Amino acid sequence: MIKNCLLLIIVFLVSTCKPNENKVDDRIWKDYNILWIVADDLGKDLGYYGNDLVYTPNLNKFASESVVYDNLYTTTAVCSPSRSGLITGTYPVTIGVQQHRTQFKKKLPDSIKPITEYFKEAGYFVTNGNGDKNAKKGKTDYNFVHESKQMYQGVHWNERTQGQKFFSQIQIFYPHRPFHADSIHPINPNLIKLPPYYPNLPLVRKDWALYLETVQHVDESMGKIMQQLERDGLLDKTIIFFFGDQGRPHARAKQFLYDSGTNTPLMVRYPGGYKAGTVSNELVSNIDIPLATLALANINIPNYIQGQDFLSEDVEREYVFTMRDRRDETVDRIRAVRSKKFKYIKNYYTDVPYTQYNTYKEMRYPVLPLMHVMLEEGKLNDAQKQFMGSYRPAEELYDLENDPFEINNVANDEKYKETLKNLRNVLTEWVKKNDLGTYPEAQEEIKVAQEEATNRRKRMLRERNLPENVTYRQLVEYWEKKLLGE
Repeated sequence: MIKNCLLLIIVFLVSTCKPNENKVDDRIWKDYNILWIVADDLGKDLGYYGNDLVYTPNLNKFASESVVYDNLYTTTAVCSPSRSGLITGTYPVTIGVQQHRTQFKKKLPDSIKPITEYFKEAGYFVTNGNGDKNAKKGKTDYNFVHESKQMYQGVHWNERTQGQKFFSQIQIFYPHRPFHADSIHPINPNLIKLPPYYPNLPLVRKDWALYLETVQHVDESMGKIMQQLERDGLLDKTIIFFFGDQGRPHARAKQFLYDSGTNTPLMVRYPGGYKAGTVSNELVSNIDIPLATLALANINIPNYIQGQDFLSEDVEREYVFTMRDRRDETVDRIRAVRSKKFKYIKNYYTDVPYTQYNTYKEMRYPVLPLMHVMLEEGKLNDAQKQFMGSYRPAEELYDLENDPFEINNVANDEKYKETLKNLRNVLTEWVKKNDLGTYPEAQEEIKVAQEEATNRRKRMLRERNLPENVTYRQLVEYWEKKLLGE
């Protein structure tokens, strides 16, 4: 308890110090441009992170010139709440933006502003695009009322006044589904190494191979962005962050709180080769990124921002917190806390399966209907059946050092009794302080989400020439024909 209190005091002091000076080796970076490059649904499946199948030369080079972080975890595993937290520096559940793609959006509280406003006030030119100077605006997907034209002054840094500093975001759509094959550097599905909670079958390997090929398109985009910066004479005048908005777009990953859904790359490249090639294993939350970015610019940090300055050598996290609520039409509530060694998950809805129906995932993820069929046929092993059960435990605890795939729930193991108690208390206190959302969500929001999902399902089935009462077997046959040519 004393340790936790001290941690809260440290967080408070860091978030309220004025002015903020970045403590990275006592260097001040306030005269540099800052660029965020955000990939959509990217797991740590890059060559630099150890995947020898994927061809990512541009990102490998960028990593060698950067500080690389192994342990970035996003606050959620789906884009709209993750991005809402990222642009405000707050947990989505604290400001009521935790539900995925709300239709009846509300304004942010008067005391809270997107960090873009602080950069504009400091004289930066603020943009959001896809990297091309002739581009359209980039993805926002915020769960609060906003006007992109007010938040962002343009889509590319080349629109700024000559010599003006910029804070820019570039949104890379890849590797979001649907996947895109890479005909130049195809990946052999037979060489794929699947997590043990997936069946090792041709359809699953092909889907994973296409994901990795789509990751290679992220690399292509990264190469073009770096070339543009170099042509514009800005490469050595810009601090560049590269990260994902959440983890992999796969079953038991996206939308869920296992590491596969929340762990994404993070690299920070400073001008002049500063700290190039450094690797950090400290825990980082993606709501730490906005605070650290403001600190780099020497902009005063608002009191409400909940992140920590992970670039400071004086501050290091003990825990990261993640959360799940409604995703599309699927109502849920899960909270989790992770240390370097353990993950504790609290499931609030224990009477529904992990795989309660979700149109997007059932229609877009070949693995889900396949696993439903295999479950019916009794062909799943114990690791695979766990996610397909008809209910879920109230608590999950994973020993991450010995069980990195989070398969063996040790919540009822006497050996881990004290660890369970400690992490349960940590999460309970965090929820009391930070989880300020309204539960249950307004029924009108759920109704709209359900109607949209129903219409989407009908549309997708028509496009695939499948009946409205389609079976899982028919969906599998569709994917086998589409991906395997069978």
